[in-house]
Amino acid sequence: MTTTTTSGGQPPQPSAEPRLIPDLPDDVSINCLSRIPRYYYPKLSLVSRSWRSAITSSALFTTRSLLHTTQTSLYLILRINYSFHWYPLLYNCHSRKIPQKPIFSLPRIPFQPVGPAFAALGPKIYVIGGSINKTPSNSMWVYDCRFNRWAEGPRMMVGREFAAAGVVNGKIYVLGGCLVDSWAEVFDPDTGLWAPVPSPIEVRENGMHASAVVEGRGGVVYDIGLGNWGKVSKRAAVVRGVLYCCDYLGKIRGYDVEKGVWKKLKGVRLPIFSCGATMVNFDGRLCVVWEKKGSGKEVEIKCADIEVWKEEDGKLDGRILWSGVILKVPDGAAIVHCMAAEF
Repeated sequence: MTTTTTSGGQPPQPSAEPRLIPDLPDDVSINCLSRIPRYYYPKLSLVSRSWRSAITSSALFTTRSLLHTTQTSLYLILRINYSFHWYPLLYNCHSRKIPQKPIFSLPRIPFQPVGPAFAALGPKIYVIGGSINKTPSNSMWVYDCRFNRWAEGPRMMVGREFAAAGVVNGKIYVLGGCLVDSWAEVFDPDTGLWAPVPSPIEVRENGMHASAVVEGRGGVVYDIGLGNWGKVSKRAAVVRGVLYCCDYLGKIRGYDVEKGVWKKLKGVRLPIFSCGATMVNFDGRLCVVWEKKGSGKEVEIKCADIEVWKEEDGKLDGRILWSGVILKVPDGAAIVHCMAAEF
């Protein structure tokens, strides 16, 4: 750092902002910081104001993407006292089997629609449609996990409530939530445009309560490559090309697309759920989140991190890497959805 001397006996003043790391250009320092797991970022932000600014900068997240040092975090949405609350669940960098408990609640969305669809693409979470004052909305709100803020996105072609959404090849497909010609549409984040997806009348359902790129309560499935529609019989999450489902008895099954049959997942046994579980693909593993009645006036939110694979004979096998309570909330709270965001 250089200094300049002023007339009148004034003390020397710095001519430039101090560097993040002395004797290193800031772009090299950003390159170093981008290689550190995000688990350490809250502590690194305490080093100085410039470090706090650096670890939340666009330059750092761009560098992390270029260096392929991005990490995945689980985001959980709960309904507590008729309002939605969002929590990030970060994983300990030393042991990905042990999730860190939520460190804060995310800022609330400006509007809280009833029955929106959810999608996660890269570092962003999309809240699509839903009912506002009992009227289906065509709105879309986008949460940027990197900068902890909401922004309004381009509106859909029609209003929807209880629709289903999924991400394929960098685009977001939304199905249902209405009974009009534009029953399905697709959003391209690169262009910011929505476009209709042709759908035959016989596959259309109004309310959709789950999606797995993409399927709903009635088992509607859309082949993006062929543009064909079909049906499956369970709600599921996709991991390594296999659709997995879980019933209230804790039994997990996987759907064999080629043979059109469900197969039991061996080696994994979960407890009976008081309510249905929600599932998500987490870095190629199956993450299951469910509710359990706790002691007193509280509900325990439990999570299981499951490694799954297919045997040579086509059978599905797995093992639980970690399972336990990740959050305790007031009695009456319920899980709305969980998603995995990468940044």
